[in-house]
Amino acid sequence: MYNDGLKPDKYLLKKFFNNHVKPELGWIKEKGICQKITQYVFDNLGNAFKRFFAGLGDYPNFKKKGKNDSFTIDNGGKPIPVGGKSVKLPTIGWVKTYEGLPHTTCKSITISRTADSWFIAFSYEQDCQPTNKAHDAVGVDLGVKQLSTLSTGVVFPNPKNYRQNLAKLKRLSRTLCRKIKGSKNRYKAKIKLARHHAKVANLRKDTLHKITTYLCKNHAKVVIEDLNVAGMMQNHKLAGAIADCGFHEFKRQLEYKSNKFGCQIFIADRWYPSSKTCQKGGNVQDMPLRERTYNCKGI
Repeated sequence: MYNDGLKPDKYLLKKFFNNHVKPELGWIKEKGICQKITQYVFDNLGNAFKRFFAGLGDYPNFKKKGKNDSFTIDNGGKPIPVGGKSVKLPTIGWVKTYEGLPHTTCKSITISRTADSWFIAFSYEQDCQPTNKAHDAVGVDLGVKQLSTLSTGVVFPNPKNYRQNLAKLKRLSRTLCRKIKGSKNRYKAKIKLARHHAKVANLRKDTLHKITTYLCKNHAKVVIEDLNVAGMMQNHKLAGAIADCGFHEFKRQLEYKSNKFGCQIFIADRWYPSSKTCQKGGNVQDMPLRERTYNCKGI
């Protein structure tokens, strides 16, 4: 469509799918669940084209099977019951879960796969009460050596999960590339590698969740810096270490947890010389990378 000079949107794409693609694929009409899934697919594709024409993103890429597998489904406007260790999916019925779920209902559920494990995600309303704050305000300095340093003197070290598991990741990657494509042994090696990647990602998320929860629970105001992460990633010597920190995920968690625990988030300008400014007298001086301790010359 785009190559023919048209500007696709979700309505035009859905019309093309119903008139030309659906008649040729009879298996789509076998179960009603497929029709519910395609509704959210067209919504996501329409938003992707909208961002592309607005200059906010690249041309939408084809979602290949086996990579970031996920889909969203609803129950045709009816609530989906969730509770205990089971969830009732449309058409499929009750499905058991590994972890306990709150007894509630939701409008839609997103099902995704990581390695050989399946996950469900849904949203529901929850009453949150602000917590008692031990500190009025705190400044957070993010870094590679120390993941976060607070103005109160609390320091959270960087566990460097990717670096700690890099040797095993390399070994599993070499094992995978030696297997014959399409064989069962290659599939087993692929699952092992995906499991270990998921383990590293979960360790990183666990660290970030603990820090962000501590900040939002115990501080009324949290000030973080607006880092140029994309520009920092251009340094190939530090790109791996910076990506392992998860600065964007750190900021994202702070933003939604601030509403949950009742605190305020302030984003400092990335050009503000916070590391070069004395907190007592306000004197600004050069701070090269070889100097790690600030000694104010104006005092």
